[in-house]
Amino acid sequence: MALVYAGVCSHAPGITGRAERADPELREPFYAAMHRMGAEIRAARPDALVVVAAEHFANFFMDNMPAYCMGMADHYDGPIEDPDWLGIAPRRFAGAPALSRRLIEAMMADVDLAYAEEWQFDHGIMVPLHFLLPEGDVPIIPVNINSQGPPLTPPARAYVFGRALRKACDATPERIALIGTGGISHWPATPDSGKINEAWDREFLDRWLANDRAALTGYTDEETWREAGQGGFEIRTFIAVAGAAEGCAGELYCYVPIPIFAVGCTVARMSLVS
Repeated sequence: MALVYAGVCSHAPGITGRAERADPELREPFYAAMHRMGAEIRAARPDALVVVAAEHFANFFMDNMPAYCMGMADHYDGPIEDPDWLGIAPRRFAGAPALSRRLIEAMMADVDLAYAEEWQFDHGIMVPLHFLLPEGDVPIIPVNINSQGPPLTPPARAYVFGRALRKACDATPERIALIGTGGISHWPATPDSGKINEAWDREFLDRWLANDRAALTGYTDEETWREAGQGGFEIRTFIAVAGAAEGCAGELYCYVPIPIFAVGCTVARMSLVS
């Protein structure tokens, strides 16, 4: 069939875990944009939702850190974190193992990726799904791009990964939706937690909305570390979605810096062209 939806959103744990501490005038437009994206995903009638995320040493650590990994499990449980801390009750999501396998096999013609038949979702996936699919009625295919432990995959490779994913999706009979989740600038678990570089974020979003491949893939890790913190390495998930929507432009639904959430909260969509 085809890729029927492509978008990106933030996933910081404070979005749900510290909801009551945020300014409602900032929080509510962001929540509304997340719900809007969820309604659009459901309207696209996907057979599965691919979630490209950057996890946080929940399933992968320095003894086994693939650059790219796709889930191929029957089901996924989450959150791996304390539900009370995250503000999300434990849930189980159906997987799509047969579809995952076909996607992996197709993508391996163009890129290398690992697979996992066991995977517990952390906040990087649970927070978006809390808003986007509250009923949990669409099978999930998780993808992790290592954004934690160097050496990190170059941004140019993340774009190529997205292109390979789009090619594989378009070759399947199923309808597939895609979201990427991540920062943008943030300094989690550091004394600078709560700092947000709004100017850097907006410049990155301008590049993403224009789907400017050269500009998106021109970031160095040194620049990103300096301007966007270690959390900024998660731009790879957004870049992968841009690669999957190559030739298309985007629309920004919401960008609002919310310090208590420790991130510039983002929701944006690519306007796909078949």
